[in-house]
Amino acid sequence: MFLKKTNKNIMKENKEEQINCEEQEMNKEEECTQQESAQQESAQQESAQQESADNTQQAENENPEEEEEKDPLAAAQEEIEQLKDQVLRKAAEFENLRKRTIKEKAELILNGGEKAIVTILPIIDDMERAIENGTKTDDPKVLREGMEIIYHKCIKALESLGVKTIDTTDADFDTDEHEAVAMVPGMGDDKKGKVIDCIQTGYKLNDKVIRHAKVAVGQ
Repeated sequence: MFLKKTNKNIMKENKEEQINCEEQEMNKEEECTQQESAQQESAQQESAQQESADNTQQAENENPEEEEEKDPLAAAQEEIEQLKDQVLRKAAEFENLRKRTIKEKAELILNGGEKAIVTILPIIDDMERAIENGTKTDDPKVLREGMEIIYHKCIKALESLGVKTIDTTDADFDTDEHEAVAMVPGMGDDKKGKVIDCIQTGYKLNDKVIRHAKVAVGQ
């Protein structure tokens, strides 16, 4: 009977030990799980802190200009320097333009008649040939034809320069183009106020009168 009780006690003790071991293992597993969770939380916290520190450093690196812009005196001084530089550059450009304009104007005044002279030189050559050939003939018709050729060539040269004659043929007297040097009475009502004769041809340069035509006007 005593043996039976002893065996029962042994079995009970073994069972209790087994239960205790299982409980200990479960407690160890829970401790490990808790440690892993704590380590994960700690790692997450460290990562968040590192990220926050990085963002703070980046913000500090990106914001020096903003900090400088916050100083209105420095910004105003920088803007003043920029405006001074612009003014100096514009003044230098204007001075260069002024000097270049004066030089071009002087050259134009000095050499402005070059085109007209070059145009007239061939006519002078014709005049020289006409004078030379005039000594070789006594025929006035030949001399007249040569003079007419030179005259028409001269008129064309003037037209190429923008010079035109003022037409006075049966024209009404116009003080803008004509200069009356004589009044001719008794010409009838149809000739009153009209140009009767042109005493000296007038000329225009690009529609500007450079010499009035001297005319006789009907009265």
